Amino acid sequence: MQKVSIIGFDGALASAITGVIDLFRLAGVTWARIHGEQPVPHFTTRLLTRNGDPCRCINGITLLSDGSWDELDTDNADLVIVPTIGAPIDQVLSSNNDLIAWLGQFNNQNNSSAGQVRVASNCTGAFLLAEAGLLNGKEATTHWGFSNGFRQRYPLVNLHPDKLVTVDGDIACAGGGMAWWDLGIHLIERHADAQVARELAKAFVIDAGRNSQAPYSALQSKRYHSDPIILDLQDWLETHYSETITLAFLATLSGLTSRSLMRRFKLATGDTPTGYLQAIRIEAARAHLENSRVPVEEVTRLVGYEDVSSFSRLFRKHTGLSPGAYRSRFGR
Repeated sequence: MQKVSIIGFDGALASAITGVIDLFRLAGVTWARIHGEQPVPHFTTRLLTRNGDPCRCINGITLLSDGSWDELDTDNADLVIVPTIGAPIDQVLSSNNDLIAWLGQFNNQNNSSAGQVRVASNCTGAFLLAEAGLLNGKEATTHWGFSNGFRQRYPLVNLHPDKLVTVDGDIACAGGGMAWWDLGIHLIERHADAQVARELAKAFVIDAGRNSQAPYSALQSKRYHSDPIILDLQDWLETHYSETITLAFLATLSGLTSRSLMRRFKLATGDTPTGYLQAIRIEAARAHLENSRVPVEEVTRLVGYEDVSSFSRLFRKHTGLSPGAYRSRFGR
């Protein structure tokens, strides 16, 4: 059986530890029990902490460990999983220099036989992998709400916060806090087989078809800059988004040439004025779909569009769902 090592640290999200352990320990077991068959477990799990000390999670639960991460032979480790950081991220990073250094050992190894994942993180656990340098030049994801801070701190990482699970080489990352089940099912499929993963997903009543965080994310403010002209323009756009707006008009409003506006807006926000306006309109449309029964045609008009088909395509591009499907999932 393959050995899965979950890394525990104070301030971790308990469910991202215990849930992952449940998934791996019950792969090949629960489905067999449901059908009266002989269980065939595929994995053993260990919770490893600093010096083998108990892990004090953010919800107040203390988990007993199975040993220290220093005891693990990293050259022969099958799979190491770093769970969600539940406490303030800076606090956890500053108090876990030894864990970060230990994770850094995987940076110098190339044991990803047959493209197998050896190290994975859930949600904000990606900060620990990035701090150890494991994600430099690699595709990764983390919780959408912390993506701006992640990008600023780790500019060498190819971050895709819209994705629920990423795999690049021997490293995998999952997005939001409860994405550990998506990560777990994905890794079980890779390390066992697709049938075992499908049976486990059915047994646990898990929707194994999710692949994006976009339906859950909110508009990132993109205000982590100090350009006063662009900040004023952002304020104006967030109030007048339903109006007909052109780049030439925005340039006149800002007192800049169109070329200067494009350059400064992109530098300040990482987006174009048109892209930012679209994001504001999509966020406004989400609010209408979540909180009202206004027809999609009317929502389209309220957020500044005329053509329902074009709006629907744009909405799906941003959220991964059609307006109707979004309302069905999130509407009150």
